[in-house]
Amino acid sequence: MVRILFVCHGNICRSPMAEFVMKDLVKKAGLSDQFYIESAATSSEEIWGGRGNPIYPPARAKLLEHGINPRGKRARRTTRADYEKFDLLIGMDYANFHNMRWIYGGDPEGKVKLLLDYAGRTGEEVADPWYTDDFDATWDDVLEGCTALLRELCG
Repeated sequence: MVRILFVCHGNICRSPMAEFVMKDLVKKAGLSDQFYIESAATSSEEIWGGRGNPIYPPARAKLLEHGINPRGKRARRTTRADYEKFDLLIGMDYANFHNMRWIYGGDPEGKVKLLLDYAGRTGEEVADPWYTDDFDATWDDVLEGCTALLRELCG
């Protein structure tokens, strides 16, 4: 089983979009039993009183527009234990990448990656809709990255 954790700053836009897009892609490929997929944040600002905020409404709407229901998802912060639990820890941008390595105490096994690297867009970041309000661009980036990731993992 391949265990993947998608990570962004707050776990309310990009990383949950990637989580649910990837789950949808593996389901359509008939591979759900071969993958375990989650998402998390590098910050704790979307987690209040031990309970994370739900997916940001426009991100949720974008997923629903494409027939993907992110029901029940709440933000959570990634922890050092995630490094051992997951095979791949995939950030959406360089800030996530560097914060993940700090949280995990480094990356001795080379598990921390950027999503768009899989799409041949080395060094590019997934558009952050929190600042741009462009959920279409984020959808396009996430779909391209997840599709390429699945293709690479399935050979």
